[in-house]
Amino acid sequence: MKDKVKLIFEGKTYELPIVTGSEGEKAIDISNLRQKTGLITLDPGYANTGSCTSSITFMDGEKGILRYRGIPVKQLAEHSSFIETVYLLINGVLPAKEELNNMSVLFNDNSLVHEDMQIFYQNFPRASHPMGILSSMVNALRSFYPELETIEEEINITVTRLLSKVRTMAAMSYKISRGHKVVYPRPDLKYSANFLNMMFDTPVRPYPIDEDLVKALDVFWILHADHEQNCSTSAVRLVGSGRVNLYAAISAGIAALWGPLHGGANQAVIEMLTDIQNDGGNYRRAIERAKDKNDSFRLMGFGHRVYKAYDPRAKIMKKMCDKVLAKLKISDPLLDIAKELEEAALKDDYFIEYNLYPNIDFYSGIVLRAMGIPTNMFTVMFAIGRLPGWIAQWKESVDDPKWKLGRPRQIYTGPIKTDYIPIEQR
Repeated sequence: MKDKVKLIFEGKTYELPIVTGSEGEKAIDISNLRQKTGLITLDPGYANTGSCTSSITFMDGEKGILRYRGIPVKQLAEHSSFIETVYLLINGVLPAKEELNNMSVLFNDNSLVHEDMQIFYQNFPRASHPMGILSSMVNALRSFYPELETIEEEINITVTRLLSKVRTMAAMSYKISRGHKVVYPRPDLKYSANFLNMMFDTPVRPYPIDEDLVKALDVFWILHADHEQNCSTSAVRLVGSGRVNLYAAISAGIAALWGPLHGGANQAVIEMLTDIQNDGGNYRRAIERAKDKNDSFRLMGFGHRVYKAYDPRAKIMKKMCDKVLAKLKISDPLLDIAKELEEAALKDDYFIEYNLYPNIDFYSGIVLRAMGIPTNMFTVMFAIGRLPGWIAQWKESVDDPKWKLGRPRQIYTGPIKTDYIPIEQR
């Protein structure tokens, strides 16, 4: 007999089935709870609630495990390219050489953006945050690229188009915000190299492609490609459950990612380091403030809601961070403060006791800054990396025969029935 959980309510016993995942994790299936008992569950933040079953990403926060389609993220970061990881997440298997080449051709064929979209860019206020622009522009793509004839054709072309064009649009937004001439993608460059060239190439100073920096960007995007049912991924699934088009669902994910507690954390790291620098570079004072329970200050880039052990992505990003800094030999007071802060925190008993290790946001913020990426573009970089995960999760939900329109419940705590009072009597 399969395992079940017994719930006793008002003298009646109800049996709820247990669902077991491929890695042995277990969940109580409450899909018929309200129908049988009239009860719902209350779980603010959904920390104990599984919204779906998924075969895309497995993570274990207690053990520091992260795998895409069963493959440890460390192996992908060391041996794979971002495009290969994209194929893996969306299609479920690693591509053969011919499949990877075909995908690269599709990316080149779909990398240009409709010229009319530049008009949209130029009408955003100069102070607009790139994430707000990106979310709007992704939604606008639906107007320029209508649905195709078959669902299969639509999904394959739309996925490739979106992944390719978002990279181009991100670089365009940076160039236009600086008043610079837009640099178009080159067919001879791969995905990450093309992005760096579109960002930094100018007619006066051609951008030299550095393979170490290209690899660093590839690793950054691989490590961010998916992370199970986080805030933005859940937003993509929830909005997608209304059967909206893919562009609208991804636009919602970008908006959700924007927040400083989610994708904006790497930008918040640099802003925190800047505040420490303005305070005379006193990183030890920042550490003491973070340990003070009566102080609202918190060290950005330390600790993680899910990982109770060391963030496995942070270990990989730290190695890449050390490599990039050693190669570029940059003299930057913020990076010096970051190194001192990291070293001090890793030795502090308080941080060790509460597992407040530097996370991926800490190291990725440093790497992006060292590579010359502007701070307000950090979250956009995260969004480009997370795109394949969002698409894979959206596609999985669309194909799920158990799909239901997302509709969370609530416990109402407002006034009970109250009669309307005419304005003359108030």
